Amino acid sequence: MFLLLFSITSRAQTDSLILKNDSINRVALENYNLKLKEVESQIIADSIKKAELEAQLLKLKTTDNLQKEDLLRQLKTIEESDKNRIANKKSQIDSLRQTAKGYPVKGVLEDTLFLIYSKIGASTPSERAINISRKIRKLYEDDFLNADSLLVMRSENTFDLVYKDMIIMSVSENDAIWYGKSIAELAGEFNETVKNSIVKAKNENSWLKLSIRIGLVLVVIIIAWFIIWLVGKVFLRFLRFIDAKKDKWVKDLSYKDYTFLTAEQEMQVILFLVKIFRWLVYVILLYISIPIIFSIFPFSRNWADALINLIWSPFKIVLFAIWDYLPNLFSILVIYFVMKYFIRFVRYIFHEIEAEKLKISGFHSDWAIPTYSIVKFLLYAFMFVLIFPHLPGSDSNIFKGVSVFIGILFSLGSSSAIANMVAGLVITYMRPFKIGDRINISNVTGDVIEKTLLVTRIRTIKNEVVTIPNASVLNGNTVNYSVEAKEKGLIIYTTVTIGYDVPWKNVHQVLIDAAHRTAMINKEPKPFVLQTSLEDFYVSYQINAYTNEASKQALIYSNLHQNIQDLCNERGIEILSPHYRAARDGNMTTIPADYLPEDYKMPGFNVIIENDKIP
Repeated sequence: MFLLLFSITSRAQTDSLILKNDSINRVALENYNLKLKEVESQIIADSIKKAELEAQLLKLKTTDNLQKEDLLRQLKTIEESDKNRIANKKSQIDSLRQTAKGYPVKGVLEDTLFLIYSKIGASTPSERAINISRKIRKLYEDDFLNADSLLVMRSENTFDLVYKDMIIMSVSENDAIWYGKSIAELAGEFNETVKNSIVKAKNENSWLKLSIRIGLVLVVIIIAWFIIWLVGKVFLRFLRFIDAKKDKWVKDLSYKDYTFLTAEQEMQVILFLVKIFRWLVYVILLYISIPIIFSIFPFSRNWADALINLIWSPFKIVLFAIWDYLPNLFSILVIYFVMKYFIRFVRYIFHEIEAEKLKISGFHSDWAIPTYSIVKFLLYAFMFVLIFPHLPGSDSNIFKGVSVFIGILFSLGSSSAIANMVAGLVITYMRPFKIGDRINISNVTGDVIEKTLLVTRIRTIKNEVVTIPNASVLNGNTVNYSVEAKEKGLIIYTTVTIGYDVPWKNVHQVLIDAAHRTAMINKEPKPFVLQTSLEDFYVSYQINAYTNEASKQALIYSNLHQNIQDLCNERGIEILSPHYRAARDGNMTTIPADYLPEDYKMPGFNVIIENDKIP
């Protein structure tokens, strides 16, 4: 069905081309015939004038020499005009030979006998060809036809092919010029062609010939049936042979732990392909046999040609199209390979920049790969622009319409994606962070594990991978904990509130000692304490310490808080954060029992009564 549809499409295109050529041919011939009509009017006028001059010349006496010379001069002028007319007509016909096509005169067997190019009188070339073909068939249908009675007779301006009282056709001067022969010679050739065509048709359609052709058809059918039977037997034996060898030949098709096809599935595929191939052989055999049968009978020979062309024409069109497309294909290959190796050269340059072997002032090494990706995309886009005109059908309206439609869909459906891509480019060259940095974006804190044109991925301390669109990253604030941690150190800080009854110097020392006791906190620069506020019930102390391990803040904070608790307890300092309200008399201290003296006793209630008057 696919081949049939493809052939019908190609046939429709061919028919449209033929119709177009026929229209051009028709216009050319009509223009020529229009000019020919004017020339023929002039020929008639010249012939009348010539006859009048010749009659006047005969009436002149021998003594009228001056008048005689004038008449002879006029006759010579007419003859020269006639020669020029014939030469002009030949040149016009020669110019039409390359483009104009004649109308075929068909024989009884539907074979083309000759072509008609010019008109006679009111009859157009196509009408002449149809009338001649109809008269030839009428002669063939005459059971008492004597082919030798088909004669050529001369009339006033033409030579006629005549059988008894029927004029088959007339051969004019224009016909002779088209064929480059004299009128008499061309008429004789046409007469022999028509005569031989009719005799051949009668011989081809005789009962003896018909019987022989029927016998040949039966022979072709028997041979085709025998070949089909033989092919079936061969394929049956082949299937048995495969079945016998399947355990040895057919194995599971697998890679590592994944099996693509089991042996049974492979066997089913092989059997399916064998059946397809067998039916393909049947179709090819049938396709060959039918044209052979059609070619046996004269009336169906055109069917055979049409059936062969039904398949061959599309293949021929495809082959010629491929051949014509080879220069464009070569251009595409040249553009592709030149751009491919140029991109490799660009990649080498950017890799050298990334490895800091090649340094460019103002261009950071971590820009190399993103910039290379942008340059590569632009180079591939430029390559596509160069290749696009060489693609088949690139200049067709359908191709252009589909391209515009895809572009509109892409622009409408990818606005957010493009916004993220632009944000990704901006972020790349802003350099707010890099892979492995500990950052905080939109209240999400973690290490950067992936940075693409569209999104940024962060792994939190709880092993949660958070994906953040680059547009959100660009629109929000980004805190980078790692950018200064290695060289200058990151300051970690926490706040503790202590009551006013504890000297601030003691609190400072406790917090600094707790920082020194904490692992991964730097000794230099030294930790320091800030008193951030004086509240109603307590003082806020903020301990600040330097660390180079930005990605381990959670562990550092936890250890720091533990050490602050331990040292405060060891040195008898109560941490009043959050708010703690206590009555000292009759209440246990908030310091854990492990840090209290062994003889510590909970204080009792103190009651002081003041009375100036004693009874």
